[in-house]
Amino acid sequence: MKIGIITGSIRENRVNLDVAEWVKKLAINRQDNDDVEYEIIDIKQFDLPVFAEPTSPAYTDELIEKEKQLPWSQKMTDQDGYIFIAPEYNHGIPSALKNALDFLYHELNDKAAGIVSYGSSGGVRSAEQLRSVLSEFQVAHVRTNPALSIFYDFDYPNLNPSNAQKEAVETMIDQLIPWTEAMIEVRNKKSANS
Repeated sequence: MKIGIITGSIRENRVNLDVAEWVKKLAINRQDNDDVEYEIIDIKQFDLPVFAEPTSPAYTDELIEKEKQLPWSQKMTDQDGYIFIAPEYNHGIPSALKNALDFLYHELNDKAAGIVSYGSSGGVRSAEQLRSVLSEFQVAHVRTNPALSIFYDFDYPNLNPSNAQKEAVETMIDQLIPWTEAMIEVRNKKSANS
């Protein structure tokens, strides 16, 4: 089973990768078996253009054939579940994350996700907006949302999360693994019936 840890920021001097590395380390340490692989997927590495396609990916597969979009599409297809690292920018999800998601649809269908957010209010508004977007993709998102405060969980530029945040990440992972397994079964049943 593969879980992609998706960065949500492409800004210079971002702490997003630090949060992703911390979550990956906790996930690997939490693991009871070797059946789960965690991989950080950095949206910055895909250099996606601004989404300006004439048709939504929900209605066509044609746009994923384009050179820049295909590696992103394939990487997301390869994952069984996701953990999104979602900072809050201006009371919402970063435009880079929303743009990257707009290139997808079928790749995310019937998969599970967790969200780790951060910001001045823990990034909770970003997480709530991301939940709405993920619901449109038919992604089952787990309840627990570790919400890091830039005032209490960082000594800028260093990440310094509290024990409560560590426990929240562990709880989120404990919820995500069985949901991811269940969604694999959902995809298998749909595939067998088509």
